Amino acid sequence: MHPKALGFREGMSRLGAAVTLITTDGPEGRHGMTASAVCSITDDPPTLLVCVNRTNRSHDLFNGNGNLCVNILAGRHQELANAFAGRGGTERFTGGEWNTLTTGAPVLVDAVAAFDCRIVERVAIGTHSVFYGRVEAVHLNDAPPEALIWFGRGFHTLVAQS
Repeated sequence: MHPKALGFREGMSRLGAAVTLITTDGPEGRHGMTASAVCSITDDPPTLLVCVNRTNRSHDLFNGNGNLCVNILAGRHQELANAFAGRGGTERFTGGEWNTLTTGAPVLVDAVAAFDCRIVERVAIGTHSVFYGRVEAVHLNDAPPEALIWFGRGFHTLVAQS
């Protein structure tokens, strides 16, 4: 790997990010992956983006299904995050309770929040594609605010102070 790329990767490991499960279902099948490359774009219309490596199996499934759901995880979801990252068994959806909202993409019932999206655009940049998702429905959990964060190449739980 090029030295500049190594420095970039090390620098990015120092940027904490929320851990999410990106899920999809439709003609291409049910699938999901763990991701931290998620960002809001605008609230009018509600739109977000998700970055996915084009060699990841999920990439073509998201593209073919035309939908995705961004499920924001809490500290209690670390085992699920590992399973969806490929560090667990192949039966990713056996952990947790799942539902659907508008698009048919799986929604984690006890996610901190979930954004059910239709993919409205995809742009290839380098090794990844940026999927732009128009939010069709939002699921909010009433549990006390908590987040699972990826920082320094490891999971950390962040709890809101009252």
